[in-house]
Formats: sequence, structure tokens, C-alpha cells
Amino acid sequence: MAAISTRFQRYLLPGLVFQSVIVGGGYATGRELVEFFVSNGPLGGLLGMLLAMTIWSVVLTVSFEFARITGSYDYLTFFRNLLGRGWILFEIPFCALIIVSLAVLGSATGTLLSSHFNIPDYTGTLLLALLIGILAFYGTALIEKVFASWSLVLYTAYAALFLWCWNTFGDSIKAEFATPVIAENWYRGGVVYAGVNIAAIPAILFSLRHLQVRSDAICAGLLAGPIAMIPALLFYILLIGFYPAITAEKLPLTFVLDQLNQQYFGYLFQIIIIGTFIETGTALIHSLNERIAVVFKLEKRSGITAWWRPITAVIALTASVFLATKIGLVQLIADGLGTLTYAFLLVFVLPVMTIGIWKIYRAT
Repeated sequence: MAAISTRFQRYLLPGLVFQSVIVGGGYATGRELVEFFVSNGPLGGLLGMLLAMTIWSVVLTVSFEFARITGSYDYLTFFRNLLGRGWILFEIPFCALIIVSLAVLGSATGTLLSSHFNIPDYTGTLLLALLIGILAFYGTALIEKVFASWSLVLYTAYAALFLWCWNTFGDSIKAEFATPVIAENWYRGGVVYAGVNIAAIPAILFSLRHLQVRSDAICAGLLAGPIAMIPALLFYILLIGFYPAITAEKLPLTFVLDQLNQQYFGYLFQIIIIGTFIETGTALIHSLNERIAVVFKLEKRSGITAWWRPITAVIALTASVFLATKIGLVQLIADGLGTLTYAFLLVFVLPVMTIGIWKIYRAT
């Protein structure tokens, strides 16, 4: 497959897939941006986002090259090559991340649909589960096409929202950025946000099969950070127009759309956002399915059937929805994702930036 890979597949696809994975749980509702960045003040939050983007690009570049030289296109193979028998140290927090992320997605989908279409919360969650199951059933080829296409739709939507808000609330945005508010620990938000989203890298390994040489991995890795962060930056800038009141909003996106008072645009934008939830959930479930498939292959079984893939989605989503119901969206983002960050920094970022770099050097 590598011999016929296009430049788009080698240079841009990994970044678009990474953006697809993190957007649903990373900034689609705006609550995550408020939690990690807006709370540090307009300029402090902006600095934190730039720091997070830089961390992403560096770690993505090393991870992409390590995956390429070791042929690690699923997270089980990746961490066996990186940590040896200690690979299980990653899987425990990663499975926890899948459950927490799906809980956030299920809760947010239900809340968005119920607030605008007057339907029960569980209807949106069931719709999310159904569409994730369909994509999981058809596997990698369809997932790559859907992710790349929907990412372009998402870029267009965020650009339109940004321009609309700038024309409407531009003076407020400028006034807030003119105030030099920078929290002392602004960098903490960037590091924590980068850490928890870096954990999504193992979920995008399937998109790296197109990388052929080291320059492909370097280019793809360096581009992936900005590709993933640009929509978040646009969203962050317009959120600052409502600072500090926006920090109290459970779903800042809904608040902003209500301020625009454009009902049909609001409906369209939220449908696009729900599409990003589907992307994020699908990538997480697909990574789990690919890991199961590797075990089946190693044990010389017939392999994972297509029907097992949506079954995995149903099981994971059921557990996640239960978690979301018991804990709540804001608490999951503030505590669940924040706590897992430190685990990923220890069992993923530190090893890949030490052992990974050493093995890459040895392979030169």
C-alpha cells in the first residue's frame, strides 16, 4: 500500500485523523478550552494553546517515525516495541481514557440534541452509538475517507463561525485581548491539555501505514500539531469575546450560538459538531478493535469478524453512558481527563521521547 500512497495520505492524513480524534473530546463543546485555557486569562490561554501545539508536533513526529521503523500500526504492537513486557502499563490508562472520552461524547451529544430539538438525552446517545457502530463495522478504509472529508467540513464550519462572531462581537474580543491577563501557571493548562490529547496518538496509528521514509514521518508530525490546533485557536479567540462570563457555561458552544441568534446556522453547526463526536468515538473504538485483531492474529485464530467491531462499540458506549450519567460532563472533563494526563505523560510521553528516540537513532 505504501508504494501507491499519495502525498496527501503521507503528509496531511495523519494530522487530519489526529484532529478528528481529539476534537470531539478536546474542544468541540468549548468546555475543554474554558477548563484548560480561558480560565488562565485571554493572553495566558493563548500562550498555553501555542505551547500545547508545540508539544503535540514534537511528540507526534517522534511517535510517527517510531511507528514507521517498527511497523507498529496498532497500539498493542507499538507499546510492545516501546516498553517490552511493560506494555500493559499503557493499556490500563488508555482503556480508562476510552471510557471517559466516550462518556463525555455521549453526554455532550445528548445535551446538544435535547437542548435544540426537544428530544430525550438518550436519543442523541443512541444515535451516536449507532453511527459509531456502522463506521467500526466497515473498518480502516472507510474511516480514513470519512475523517479526511469531515475534517474539511469542520474547518469550514469553524472559519464561518469565527468570521460571523468577529463581525458581530469583534470589539469585545479585541478589548479582552488588549487586557494583559496572564495567570502565573498558564503553562500548566498547555502541558495538561497536550498530555491528555497526546494519548490519542495510539488511536491514529492505523493512518500511518502510508509513511514510506523518515521525511514523511517528520513532515506529517510537524504538520499534525497545527492542523489539529487551528480550529481550536479560532474557537478560543471568539470565546474570549464573552470572557469572563463564558467560564460558567456548561456548553460554551451553545451559549455562543445563542448569542448569534441564527437558529438555522446553529442547527447546522451543531450537526457538524456531532459529526466530530462520531469521529472521535469511532477512532477510539477502532483502535480497540485493531488491538483485538492483533491478538487474534498472534493466537492464529480466524481473525476478528466484522460483526465483532460494532459489538465492541456497543459494550464500550454502554459502560461510558452509565459513567456519564453518574458523574456528569463538567466533572468528567475537570477530573477524569486531568487525572489521566499524568499517567500518559509517564507511560507514553516519557518512554517515547527517551527509549523511542534511542531506538530511532539505533535504526539510522
